[in-house]
Amino acid sequence: MWRFYVYSIIGIICFFIPITIGENNTIIIDHIVNWLKVSLAPVLPYYVLLLITIGAIYPFIKGSWNKSLTDLSFTIFKILGVIVGFMVVFKVGPEFVLLPDLGPFLFEKLAIPLSLLIPIGSVFLSLLVGYGLLEFIGVLCRKFMRPLFNTPGKSAVDAVASFVGSYSIGLMITNKVYKEGHYTHKEAVIIATGFSTVSATFMIIVAKTLGIMDHWNLFFWSTLVITFIVTAITVHIPPIKFESNKTYNDIPYKEEISKEMPLLKEAYLEAKEAIKHANTLLQNIIINIKDGVVMTMAIMPSIMSIGLLGLLVAKYTPIIKYASLIFYPILSLFPGIDVPVLAEASTLSIIEMLLPAAISQDADLITRFTTGVMSISAIIFFSSVVPVIVSTDIKIPIWKLVVIWFERVVLTLLITIPFALFIF
Repeated sequence: MWRFYVYSIIGIICFFIPITIGENNTIIIDHIVNWLKVSLAPVLPYYVLLLITIGAIYPFIKGSWNKSLTDLSFTIFKILGVIVGFMVVFKVGPEFVLLPDLGPFLFEKLAIPLSLLIPIGSVFLSLLVGYGLLEFIGVLCRKFMRPLFNTPGKSAVDAVASFVGSYSIGLMITNKVYKEGHYTHKEAVIIATGFSTVSATFMIIVAKTLGIMDHWNLFFWSTLVITFIVTAITVHIPPIKFESNKTYNDIPYKEEISKEMPLLKEAYLEAKEAIKHANTLLQNIIINIKDGVVMTMAIMPSIMSIGLLGLLVAKYTPIIKYASLIFYPILSLFPGIDVPVLAEASTLSIIEMLLPAAISQDADLITRFTTGVMSISAIIFFSSVVPVIVSTDIKIPIWKLVVIWFERVVLTLLITIPFALFIF
């Protein structure tokens, strides 16, 4: 059990305890990424371009590129992402790609940090996820999962896995457990759209882009709490409220049975059981780095293409401005906030969760903080999460995902803005 204590403590320190090195006060993972960005500066663009290229080829290797219209669409976007990446690295192509606030911004501010942060974050995730902490937290959360979220206690593991791992890990767990009969369809939908948010490593990118790393712990914990408050509300309103309570292929539903013992003791026993079956640290690191690199390759081509498309639409067309008007009545309830920027950021969040940070980085602190929380709490965005959800056995129509996204954005704004006005 020494691994449960030692690895968990080291993981918590690496993710959540800011330390000062030189003039920079931030978490250890961010220090490592900053050091690598400086040390590897000459070769980083080519490393990133290689990852983007392999990421576009990967669907053809897997044979998944033409499984559905959605898979085909995203494969096309990934190929376009490679073209945009080559243009930016070699500085060739049309001006609308090479303007500093378009292609180069996406490449330097998002693609390069992500290419380092996700694999490095994966190494440290081995400490948080692999040695009982996840199971320990899951048991402790059981008592309030059913009353708050209408989901079994074990769904807490999915939620924590998404926050400390990634939405892809969370959705993978959810899909597996759903197919085994532990979740109904409604429970699986709640978990997929309410818990499968981006990981702590992605949140660092958002915080850095918005210039709020000085408030990292406040940002992280308030985002976690607000995301789950929003989920607790959306489960009681349409369309989720009316989802089917059937199980996958009508297999018998497996009820959750708690052991007759104190909760803390049960949590410790679950952690102990996890330790029994745990891999060595080196094995976990290798597995997590592999998953991290695959995830990075899958995301980065889409960021370059869908991200650029979103920025072009925002910069050169009135579409986002007109669409963002839907948020004006809500935002106008709060005097003193930057309504146009926050409305556009909210609208862009459905395209790619990093775009709101891209257009809000020069705004005031309250707007930047609200944008950061909103972009993560919204959960649903088309460059990554939507194709992952669509590829699972939890069948959710695209129109429902859009409605759930809108509900989540509105609720997040209504909760976060008063909180940010009070704090700052």
